[in-house]
Amino acid sequence: MVRYDFAGQIAVVTGGARGIGRGIAEKLASCGATVHAWDIAPVDYPGVLPCAIDVTRSELVAEAVDRLTVDGGRLDIVVNVVGYGGTRQPLEDVGEAEWDLVLRTTLSSVYQVCRHVVPAMKAAGRGRIVNVASLAAKDGRPGLAAYSAASAGVVALTKALGKELAATAIRVNCIAPAAIDTEFVHAMPKAAVEAMIARSPMKRLGTVGEVAELAAWLASDACTFSSGAVFDVSGGQASY
Repeated sequence: MVRYDFAGQIAVVTGGARGIGRGIAEKLASCGATVHAWDIAPVDYPGVLPCAIDVTRSELVAEAVDRLTVDGGRLDIVVNVVGYGGTRQPLEDVGEAEWDLVLRTTLSSVYQVCRHVVPAMKAAGRGRIVNVASLAAKDGRPGLAAYSAASAGVVALTKALGKELAATAIRVNCIAPAAIDTEFVHAMPKAAVEAMIARSPMKRLGTVGEVAELAAWLASDACTFSSGAVFDVSGGQASY
C-alpha cells in the first residue's frame, strides 16, 4: 500500500459518510490531509470532519467553500463521490421525478461543487479534483438508463474541465468503478450481485480500498500529466 504525504492539505470528499466516499476520506486522512466529509446524512468516524450538506444546492456548496477558504485558506483536494442509481427498471417505466433525481444527485452535484471550488483553486495556484462516476458511463446498464446517462455526464464534464484547466496546476480526473464491495451493492438482490461478479474477468467485486488507492494517486503531486482522463477500476471488465 502506497502512502502519500498530504500533510497541511485540505480535502473535501462528497458522499464521504459511507461506502467508497468513506474509504477515500479515510485514505486521505491517513496520509495527513485534513478531510471534510460532505454528506446529506453525515456520520462521525475517527480522523474525518463530518459536514451535513446537500451538494445539489448551489448556495449551500458556495457557503461551505467560503468557510474553508476564508482568510486565505486553501482547498487542495476535492473528490466527488455523491451519486444515486435509482431503481432498476426499463426506461419507459422511469418517471420524470426519478430521472431528475438521479441526474441531479449524480451529475448536477459534480457541476455545483466544481463550479464553486475551481475559483478557489485558481486563486491558490493548484488543486486536484477527482470525480467518481461508474463503469455504467461507458458500457450502459440495462434497467439503469438514468444512472448510466448521469455517469456518462460526469465523464464528459471531467474531460471538458480537465481540458479547460490543463494549462494551470489544477488536475481534474475521473474514476469509473465497476461493482465495488459496499453496503449499497449488498442491498441489491443476491442474483444481481452474482451477475456482477460473473461479468468480471477477475470473478469478484472490487474493494473500497482499491478505489481509494487510485483516488489518492490522482489527488497527489505524483499525478502531473493526466487531466481529463478516466481510470477504470473494473477488474478487466471495461470494453473500451
